[in-house]
Amino acid sequence: QVQLVESGGRLVQAGDSLSLSCAASGRTLTNYPMGWFRQAPGTGREFVAAIYWSGRSTGYADSVKGRFTISSDNAKNTVYLQMNSLKPEDTAVYYCAADVSGTGWSRRDRLNWGQGTQVTVSS
Repeated sequence: QVQLVESGGRLVQAGDSLSLSCAASGRTLTNYPMGWFRQAPGTGREFVAAIYWSGRSTGYADSVKGRFTISSDNAKNTVYLQMNSLKPEDTAVYYCAADVSGTGWSRRDRLNWGQGTQVTVSS
């Protein structure tokens, strides 16, 4: 099994920066695609960013492209999400996910999830 634990979420003001961490244990995270999702109150879980091939390939949702950066530290078995120029609409619980089964991001039930970390951006 892959166990994921997110950290770093807190209350910030619009325009601030924040870095989230996802620590993995049980198996080496670089064996799988890793991603960040978020869920705002009353909404579904939204794809944010993903990283593949030990950081050689990344992908982002249009809403965060140019502001957020996903990265990994293989030695620490940790994935990060650097968030800059935060907006109130970025407020959500942010979840780390691992596509252990190789099914793809659309099959949410097939992903390994962390428990989430709350990010709140005030206006």
